Amino acid sequence: MFPALLSEWIKVKTVRSTFITLLLTFVVTVGLGALVSALFAANFNHTSAADRATFDATSVSFSGIGLGQLALIVFSVLVVTSEYSSGMIRATLAAVPQRLTLLLAKVVTVLGLVAVISLLTAFVSFFLGQALLGSHRVSISDPGVTRAVFGMAIYMTLLALLSVGVAFMVRRPIPALAILMPFFFLISPILNAVPKVKNVAHYFPDVAGRQLFSVRASSDVPYGPLAGFFIVLAWAVACIGIGYLLFKRRDA
Repeated sequence: MFPALLSEWIKVKTVRSTFITLLLTFVVTVGLGALVSALFAANFNHTSAADRATFDATSVSFSGIGLGQLALIVFSVLVVTSEYSSGMIRATLAAVPQRLTLLLAKVVTVLGLVAVISLLTAFVSFFLGQALLGSHRVSISDPGVTRAVFGMAIYMTLLALLSVGVAFMVRRPIPALAILMPFFFLISPILNAVPKVKNVAHYFPDVAGRQLFSVRASSDVPYGPLAGFFIVLAWAVACIGIGYLLFKRRDA
């Protein structure tokens, strides 16, 4: 297992595009979160009483995840599909014929890298956002805040694993991104806005993930942060499991 892990680390380290997308995850999430926090602080006195009552300073700091997850998805997909695009997957399978070992090596590599970046992104986003919110800020020691910050990192990590699973299913970068991008940026938001189907959309990973990094639970979603964690985890495990079954049966 260790030689396979070392090989995957070398591949990720030497392919510039993967590290650039991982860096973009941090920059975009932190940058947009800071911008939204600053705008909230500047316009807070002009917001309605209803908006003030539901104001969640912690989740405002994490507003950048909406676009930041795009770069995270790209990174996770490229870790798997770049070898198929270049044809290098044949050499990889010749060196590591045990497909479960190879899949686990890629999963652990992504897990390790994304977990570190996610924690850094979550804490920097929170502290920078709260500094910009000024008198509307909250403290890391306030009830539910620490859980939400770690929840942000957990959601990002599970999202990356989900993306790895989808990448193993389809094996090519464009089809994988064509599934993931519309799902998170079009299908889920649209279905959440349709009354007859939004109860189903409540169990999509992005909706469940928001329960992880919000202090104030959404009144529309019928579960809390713990259930949200298990829902996102179930999506990630299911995608990786299906990806493995297909990876095991297919030729390179």
